[in-house]
Amino acid sequence: MLLNLQKNSKPGVVFPAARPPVERMSKLHALLQERAYPNCATLARVFEISKKTAQRDLDFMRDRLSLPIAYDARKFGFYYTRPVESLPSLDVSEGELVALFIAQNALHQHHGTAYEAPLRSACAKIAEAMKDRVSVDIHDLANRVFFKGESVSEVAPAVFEAVGTAVRECRELLFSYRKIDADADENRRVRPYHLGCVSNQWYLFGWDVSRGEMRTFVLARLKKPKLSSTVFIRPQDFSIESFLLHSLGVFSSQSEPQTVRIRFTGWAAQIVRERAWHASQRLSELEKGCVELELRLSSLVEVERWILSFGAHAQALEPEALVSTLRNRVRALAKMYDA
Repeated sequence: MLLNLQKNSKPGVVFPAARPPVERMSKLHALLQERAYPNCATLARVFEISKKTAQRDLDFMRDRLSLPIAYDARKFGFYYTRPVESLPSLDVSEGELVALFIAQNALHQHHGTAYEAPLRSACAKIAEAMKDRVSVDIHDLANRVFFKGESVSEVAPAVFEAVGTAVRECRELLFSYRKIDADADENRRVRPYHLGCVSNQWYLFGWDVSRGEMRTFVLARLKKPKLSSTVFIRPQDFSIESFLLHSLGVFSSQSEPQTVRIRFTGWAAQIVRERAWHASQRLSELEKGCVELELRLSSLVEVERWILSFGAHAQALEPEALVSTLRNRVRALAKMYDA
């Protein structure tokens, strides 16, 4: 999941946090039950919404939910023409509830971020509204369907909030960062362009001011973020899709993409057949159940680790730089295990 947090079109304008439509309608239903005779003006004031939004809520409840709502000219408000015990539940299928369950479990990747609480709350409210219209037991389903993704790196809420603000408001961000192969932290000044979650890991994509090039940062390694007062203009031609077009994962390079060829044997060949690994991939069947995968990548960092994960069932054929690097890695491994 990749997020593009855009700056508000009207800086300085703060919009009130209006209640969600479902909550508004629930409270409106209570007012109608109590014969409080609410009208659009009172609803707008109570719910901090416009009169037009209040009227749309009433129209929806009357026309879409078939509730007996009428207007009393003497009371200057709306009322139920007959008793209504409860709001109609959402009409959903069992499959839709299962999809909701899957989505709720997938929220694991948002653990520790500013999105976790509101997303879980939304899923819970929808599930509650649907419970009287489906036969599947969501708790029974939880015992039968299991989700286990890659481990999630913890991101401090303060870090996530600072990065999100910097991306949204186009402000330079100062922080300390330790690269995966470094022994000490380094101070960075970055113009954040994009925030993304890939394989349960949160990343910041931005322009590193001191290095003069695009860089990718793992949020879990980012420390002491400080928002700068310096505002920048995000390049209109920047696209996260284009930036990652020739990347196997999240690491890209300004170099021209090069052809990568890998031969897979045994069980590895079957795994490679079963998935789409990259938009540029070309798969060729070979003898004895082997396959050859061809990719066009600008960075070899991730593909090197990926090939090693298949052990002796994956062999890099091209380019020579990748073959040479893997040869040295294998020799180092053999020396370590022979010691």
